Amino acid sequence: MEAAAALARRLELPLADLEHLTEALVHSSYPNEHPGAPARSNERLEFLGDAVIALVISEALHARHPDDDEGHLTARRAALVSTEALAGFARRIDLGDYLVLGQGAARANERERASVLASAFEALAAAMYLDLGLEPVRAWLLRVADPELSAPIDAASLMAPKSRLQALAYARDGRAPLYRLVSAEGPDHAKHYVVEAILGQIVVGRGEGSSRRAAETHAAEAALEGLGEGRPSPRTGR
Repeated sequence: MEAAAALARRLELPLADLEHLTEALVHSSYPNEHPGAPARSNERLEFLGDAVIALVISEALHARHPDDDEGHLTARRAALVSTEALAGFARRIDLGDYLVLGQGAARANERERASVLASAFEALAAAMYLDLGLEPVRAWLLRVADPELSAPIDAASLMAPKSRLQALAYARDGRAPLYRLVSAEGPDHAKHYVVEAILGQIVVGRGEGSSRRAAETHAAEAALEGLGEGRPSPRTGR
């Protein structure tokens, strides 16, 4: 409850009841370590928040990009509701500082993990929606995401890195890239993956991450950078 009260003050949320906000900040590791505690994880709120954020972002993109077709709007939305994007929004408001984790997850620095931050941001949006309604949530989300929503970026560049690399690979060689696992080390709760992206027989990128999927994404990003196809900066357009 203390973390929820502090976050409510930080975000200037006019909440009379902190029950939903408190739940939004509870990572699943905490009730797993404290089975007798009344705390419930934020996973149910995450489910609802995903829909709330998708609606708000979809409305905003529809209004701001009247000349984009459905494919480009879908690409823009996918970029803005991706794990990395939502984690970036969470970091923008220091959401990780308020999360309640189990001791093991806290020692593993899970509060900095992109997937944890993204899930918490979705749960936060759901808590605000349940207690304040859609209009305040819409206004708040649009403020938080404004730099990305306003970025003068070609919609095609907003495709996920693996999708962009695949499109590039088919255009160049007529076949999809391969992702080769180089290593997977560490305990199950903190495993570290290294993956290489390969076009033809050539390694074009190498990535690391806390999951194979994340490592493949980073390998695709490295490949695109190396091939001169890196994504422009959201703030500069370059």
